[in-house]
Amino acid sequence: MAKSALVLHSGGQDSTTCLFWALRNFDQVYAMGFDYAQRHLVELECAQKLCERLKVPYTTVDMSFIAALGENSLTNHNQSFEMVGPYQGLPSSFVPGRNLFFLSAAAAFAAPRGIVDLVTGVCETDYSGYPDCRQDFVNHLAGTLELALQMKMTIHTPLMKLNKAQTFELAEKMDCLESVIKESHTCYQGDRSELHNWGYGCGSCPSCELRKKGYGEFIKGRGL
Repeated sequence: MAKSALVLHSGGQDSTTCLFWALRNFDQVYAMGFDYAQRHLVELECAQKLCERLKVPYTTVDMSFIAALGENSLTNHNQSFEMVGPYQGLPSSFVPGRNLFFLSAAAAFAAPRGIVDLVTGVCETDYSGYPDCRQDFVNHLAGTLELALQMKMTIHTPLMKLNKAQTFELAEKMDCLESVIKESHTCYQGDRSELHNWGYGCGSCPSCELRKKGYGEFIKGRGL
């Protein structure tokens, strides 16, 4: 078992699953969240509460400058969520440079502390098609970070080839399904007013639709 890892923990379903994955695979786990002036901070509040319960040291980094770099529906409250947005036809929720900045900041935090393993919940199978969620991007960035820090940094992506149903399945295998459902947050609207069988959320935003669909496929796969 490796010594320590830093998990990029947004508080969402994927990063929460990755947090439990890291706890099973590393002796010491740290977590980091990012305030990039997104629509709400509900997911970061969830991340902090979960880390407190699990006794995982949690750090929040101010990256609010990201909101000033480009228009997207996650940082602009007046922009609607569209599957085909103005930037290269990607969903309007794509935040240019987000994972580049997040992983770079995480590496800068980890390196002086002797942490050489980063864990992130990016995956290629989501509906989004975000270019910074591809394995190719992760591989190239790992090489860049090694050059920048003069230290080999491994970026673990345990969900890279999994869809949402398979992510729920992985959580069940790790005995953390209930925590992932109840303690994570992915709703773009920040709605935690009602707990559904798949988690909290408005049920209608693209993120909720993806999570709800994945849970339905997960249950169907179990024959329930």
